[in-house]
Amino acid sequence: MTRRQTASIVFVVLCVVLVAAAVTLNIGWIIVNGRRVAPLVVGVTTFTLIIAGLIVYTVFLVREMGITEQQDSFLNSVTHELKTPIASIRLYLETLQSREVGDAQRKEFYRIMLQDADRLQHTVEQVLRAGVARQQRKLEHCGPVDLGWLVQECVDTARTRHHLAAEAIAVVETDLQTPLVVNGDVDDLRTAVSNLLDNAVKYSNGPPQISVQTAGATPDTAWVRVRDTGIGIPKAQLGRIFNRFYRFQPRGSKVKGTGLGLYIVRSIAKRHGGRVFVESAGENKGATFTLELPRVTM
Repeated sequence: MTRRQTASIVFVVLCVVLVAAAVTLNIGWIIVNGRRVAPLVVGVTTFTLIIAGLIVYTVFLVREMGITEQQDSFLNSVTHELKTPIASIRLYLETLQSREVGDAQRKEFYRIMLQDADRLQHTVEQVLRAGVARQQRKLEHCGPVDLGWLVQECVDTARTRHHLAAEAIAVVETDLQTPLVVNGDVDDLRTAVSNLLDNAVKYSNGPPQISVQTAGATPDTAWVRVRDTGIGIPKAQLGRIFNRFYRFQPRGSKVKGTGLGLYIVRSIAKRHGGRVFVESAGENKGATFTLELPRVTM
């Protein structure tokens, strides 16, 4: 239990004690002044306001402490995600500078440094996108986007980025008479689908087994569904995983990340007039994320 969690429990207990004391005094006031209307009304009103104020103050305080703890966790995660690739790149550069290495080893060093640079760039982009998602309310660049084409592009990119075999991420073919087209920002939608794929890879239990499907849920709705067989999500966590800075950490493991990916997906979905939701039967039972968008009839 962290120090902030202990402090939250102390404040909640203190609030309960104070409310109990206020209720006891209120009952005593009613008994003593039961026959006098004016003091009775004033006393009951005053004590009610005191109790309400204590409850509101405690709820606000505990909520702010939770937000502060999430922000501290986010800063620690981002610091780690930034320092690790920088330290790796620096180490390989110092090695190249200090001694002679063969061509094969030099190429391997360059490959690793490029991977670290990509990881660093991805972290920075996630932070920047989260800032934009918090401020931007409307779409700036709109146009028709073929979801089938977009999903295939994102799957190819995810396979390359995470060095996965083709069968690790399977694209489920959907028998549609017409393409699934939505009206939106292609870069935003690419980010949303890529984040869902990255999340599925990151939370896989062992070698990733992911399926991606586009479907016309209704004549006016298009879905992108990402299903994995990974660590799953407890039912108590399902309503929180789209919150900013929040990360579900399974027992016995520590998953890297900033806690911004799913928050960005939700923000993009809202800007496009859609939504994102998740289903999971519990821990170690996988999860299914569905990005739902308004469909355009061509």
